[in-house]
Amino acid sequence: MIITIGKPCAISEKGSRRNNEDFIYPSPEAIDSDPNLFLVCDGVGGADKGEVASSLACDLFETYFSTFLEGEPNPKFINKAIQYTQAHFCSYVDAHPEAKGMATTLSMLYLSQKGATLAHVGDSRIYHIRNGKILYRTEDHSLVNSLVKLGKITPEEALTHPQRNVITRAIQGTGEVAEADVVVIPDVMPGDYFFMCTDGVLENVSEQDLCSIFSMSLSSEVIKDQLMSLCLDRTRDNFSFYIIPIQNVTDMVGFKQNILSFFYSLA
Repeated sequence: MIITIGKPCAISEKGSRRNNEDFIYPSPEAIDSDPNLFLVCDGVGGADKGEVASSLACDLFETYFSTFLEGEPNPKFINKAIQYTQAHFCSYVDAHPEAKGMATTLSMLYLSQKGATLAHVGDSRIYHIRNGKILYRTEDHSLVNSLVKLGKITPEEALTHPQRNVITRAIQGTGEVAEADVVVIPDVMPGDYFFMCTDGVLENVSEQDLCSIFSMSLSSEVIKDQLMSLCLDRTRDNFSFYIIPIQNVTDMVGFKQNILSFFYSLA
């Protein structure tokens, strides 16, 4: 299939924090006419250089993709990109000991002929939304999500749990290499949206809010403004998101048949 997107919209704000440890790729100012790779990272560590971790992760991950990708990115390739990123984190920490402890989440969306490939490490989420309904969302690598799965707390209790910001996987400068969860969504249709966000967005934006906003046939720019109004001056954490609207999806088999028919008609 050939997937054509509309104008993506994004923000990255510091919220009530002193600095912004989130980072997104591509930057809203640098979006080209046809991007297919999107990244949202949430740095961890505060004084331990969380903002360095998130920006390095975006840069290194994108570099690996643009340098080594041939064909479709499968889970093995994506996790090699994670390994590449973490190896450079280790080198950075060796050269900058004050950055020891830095880490970041990473969520990735890649659009290709197979559909949408989603990958994530940590609790920065990706939603697939159609007609105001959430068809899929990533599952947080977090302490509270583990507790919910074990039946120790309810999903409602997880929203206000004192340890709700504790993540169980991250790209970091030391320790084991994190493994990304990877899923391919072949069912992509015109009018769909992919929404990527850091956990700061979800402090004041519920899934019910997302369904309501994305059901109103608004432009991506207006959706961005509505989400911004829910977060601005109300969110303690940094908050960042990407809105990627699917404009058109062309079936490759039908496309090739139409091309052949066209040339036969000229013969």
